[in-house]
Amino acid sequence: MQRLRTPAWIVRHVAMVVLVVGFLGLGWWQVTRAAGGNALSFGYAIEWPVFAGFVVFVWWREVRQALRAEPGPPGAPASPAPGGDEPVGAAGAVRRPVRVARTPVVPADGAADDGELAAYNRYLSWLNANPGARPGDYPG
Repeated sequence: MQRLRTPAWIVRHVAMVVLVVGFLGLGWWQVTRAAGGNALSFGYAIEWPVFAGFVVFVWWREVRQALRAEPGPPGAPASPAPGGDEPVGAAGAVRRPVRVARTPVVPADGAADDGELAAYNRYLSWLNANPGARPGDYPG
């Protein structure tokens, strides 16, 4: 719980309270306007509490994530706890590299004798060897 008492978290808690109170106040204001005859305000009277609920949802999700994180050395970013319900590939999750077997490209019949293909391959290898060069600089 000590992690939720840092200056950054105190700012987040205060911001959440200010936003929720503000959004609920705006919702009440729209209810009074709707009661005065403004029919459009009925929609806004529903919308503002939804915004407040979204703020609470995001705040609660961040609190849960902070509490699940393993405590590390001071100043180090927190990483998710092992065995948590983090999605595969999330920050801190161990991922294995994907190995792809490469098969050599076998030229079709008659393609090995193709001088135009060989010249094009020499041109491509020259471009690869000279990354800053333009195609017009090719000496061949």
